[in-house]
Amino acid sequence: MDLSCDIMNVFDRKLVQRHRDRAAEDFDAYDFLFIEGAERLCDRLFDINRSFETGLDIGCHGGEVGKILAGSGKIEKLFQTDLSRALATRAQAKNGNPTLTCDEESLPFELASFDVIASNLSLHWVNDLPGALAQIRLALKSDGLFLGAVLGGDTLHELRNKLAEAEIEIDGGLSPRVSPFADVQDLGALLQRAGFALPVVDTEIVTVKYTEPFKLLKDLRGMGESNAVLERRKTPLKREILMRAMANYVEEFSDSEGRIPATFQILTMTAWAPAPTQQQPLRPGSAGSRLAEALGSDEVSLGEKADPKKN
Repeated sequence: MDLSCDIMNVFDRKLVQRHRDRAAEDFDAYDFLFIEGAERLCDRLFDINRSFETGLDIGCHGGEVGKILAGSGKIEKLFQTDLSRALATRAQAKNGNPTLTCDEESLPFELASFDVIASNLSLHWVNDLPGALAQIRLALKSDGLFLGAVLGGDTLHELRNKLAEAEIEIDGGLSPRVSPFADVQDLGALLQRAGFALPVVDTEIVTVKYTEPFKLLKDLRGMGESNAVLERRKTPLKREILMRAMANYVEEFSDSEGRIPATFQILTMTAWAPAPTQQQPLRPGSAGSRLAEALGSDEVSLGEKADPKKN
């Protein structure tokens, strides 16, 4: 399969790594979203009536997936990777699974190495997502399972809108302040392009309530999820813009108790490496009975399609 594609560099990967390295020291205080994502991934894994011999957690952060799976017997041997050496070290200390530092865009594994691969809220930071998914598919054994969670396009829409409005109002222009995200249709198409079988993409909304918006900004920094867009404005955000955006955030979105919502859209991917034993779609015209018979209705012919040359 040809894995070549035109790669658009949207993210500063070195900056993503630095953000994660910085977050590693106190990561347990800010890991709530990654725990939420890991629980959703593992719930899907537990629903599958099958155990797996070897597994890989790509972008393991603080080892949340490995901690949930510990003692479950669902995966006999789980390996972990992260772009950040500091987070990888922390994850291994937390759950005891072997861990290495590597880039999600360049996986160092042989073909057909794993029975299941998971990635929890990490792949939305890669520049070459089609290439990353293709590498994951090739690293899976035949009939191997991929489970991935990324942040979707509705994520932080409240914050994005208020920052954009304030910057346009004060500076007369706009720069990327929050990372772009994929949507359900994008991910479904990319899974098919990467050669996966039976792809499914689900979307769920997680809403976190804050007493004031600066706590949200602190949490994003503590998660290692600060802005790493290459085209971001390199100068710090003006205090006037920030204060205007935060005031408008509170004014428009606060509830009766004075709390403001922060929306996180989690897109969960489930797909399989192709195998001859998997269920296959029926070929057109192979049905053994007519739909009208199943519905207990009469079948009415629409006649032959008109030939435009005869009109």
